Amino acid sequence: MDWRSRLESQGVLTSEVVDEVLSHHGGRGRRAIDAVSEERVKRYRDFTVVVGETDEYIVEEGSCTCDDQRYNLDDDEHCWHSLAVEIADATERVDHHDLWYSEVRDLMEG
Repeated sequence: MDWRSRLESQGVLTSEVVDEVLSHHGGRGRRAIDAVSEERVKRYRDFTVVVGETDEYIVEEGSCTCDDQRYNLDDDEHCWHSLAVEIADATERVDHHDLWYSEVRDLMEG
């Protein structure tokens, strides 16, 4: 059983699951786990967003708007933002907001 299946069935980040994530994804896995524990995975009405160090990244259906996903990874690989969304969904650690992200983004930039 891989870490995704184990996480889905257990619903919690056990030490075994953490070890598997880190073994398979290294630093990206660590950043994803940290983002979930710091509640930086946010779901709005229109998008799921992961708050990074310098920007927020939209993740939809396992695809992310970050440069790492666009330029460094193969189609079957995932950036840490996408991994964070998977982990947050499986552990029910998504920070839900009953707002449109586009409206929030406009307020942040204005």
